Amino acid sequence: MTTGPGDRITQVSVGGAGAWTMLGHAYFDRALSNGFVPLLDNAIRRPELEDRLWEDIFCAHADELRMVARHYHDAFIHEFDTLDQVSGFDPTFIENVDSNIFDNIVSVLGCEKSQIHSFYPLKQGLTNLSCHFSVGEGADEREYVYRHPGVGTENMVDRAAEEAGLRLARELGIDNTFIYEDQRQGWKISRFVSNARPLDPHDPEQLKRAMQMCRRLHESKATLNRSFDFVDEGLGYEKLLTKRGPVEIPGYEELKEKVVRLKSLSERDGFSRCVSRNDFFYLNFLIDEQDEYSLIDWEYAGMSDEASDFGTFTVCCELFDKEAEDALHFYFGHRPISLDRRRSWSYVVFAGWCWYVWSLEKEAEGDNVGEWLLIYYRYAHDTVDRVLSWYEEGESSSEREAS
Repeated sequence: MTTGPGDRITQVSVGGAGAWTMLGHAYFDRALSNGFVPLLDNAIRRPELEDRLWEDIFCAHADELRMVARHYHDAFIHEFDTLDQVSGFDPTFIENVDSNIFDNIVSVLGCEKSQIHSFYPLKQGLTNLSCHFSVGEGADEREYVYRHPGVGTENMVDRAAEEAGLRLARELGIDNTFIYEDQRQGWKISRFVSNARPLDPHDPEQLKRAMQMCRRLHESKATLNRSFDFVDEGLGYEKLLTKRGPVEIPGYEELKEKVVRLKSLSERDGFSRCVSRNDFFYLNFLIDEQDEYSLIDWEYAGMSDEASDFGTFTVCCELFDKEAEDALHFYFGHRPISLDRRRSWSYVVFAGWCWYVWSLEKEAEGDNVGEWLLIYYRYAHDTVDRVLSWYEEGESSSEREAS
């Protein structure tokens, strides 16, 4: 960094030795801000500059902007990018940090704060935020995941029901990762699965194992105190959405009317309910190095029609019709009769519509659901007329198409 009269920074270059460097805090007075804002505004409109730091913009225009260097002695300023770097600088930091997250971990795992390390974020889901952490060292090191509930999920997720579902999944051997969830606040601690891979729903063998796992859950004869219905859930999201104003999307009311009509027709089949995952799709599977499957994240678990999980799986895994028919075969262990088939495909419509309305509400909250909103919509919109015809024209319509 080169300076001129009054220590004004006149030039910044990368490389060299024995020189002053830009590090730490910076103060923008009004004059500097007035000059910098137009340059920043121009930079963010140019795709090739969108990932630049503010320092890059300043360095490119140091001759136009007046910023003065403030000199500090060597080792006066330290930069920390991770929790482990802070602990390396100050070993007592962890013991004194005021964080509910650390208190939660200690209370569940019975460890010391000083044993917690290796925090880093995991991929953010559509609903929650999660991070990795470890406890202990060497052969005694154990890896975990801390789940923090996303903003607004308290209006959408029954955490007590989720916790009950997680305990049930652990008892059935369907989820080997669950350790603890706080029902009131929604945070959760799970075992981290190293080198895990997600399910590939387009691989026939993995598809078969997933559907057999689904069948095992449904035949467990277990019960949960919560009921889950895609259409009722979607109408609940609609209530949250309409608090912001009417839903003025072309075709929205027409699609909703068809979904409600199909729900009335499917309910006449009179099938009983069972414990269902209701968010059953490939991203919620973890396959470890021993080829063991765990089905994680039971936020929407409850008593539902058994076809609920097929509906979610078909939509969220973006199955083609042939793959979805194969999934039904794997689930039932044979080609389903017409009654089972039309009921199962009804839930493709219900799941698509429910998560479509959920997406509209999340987008209204400011979240970016991305292409999923369109995926959910398409499965509901593109399937509803076909399945309605199976009910309204009789079983022969479904049988003709299946053949």
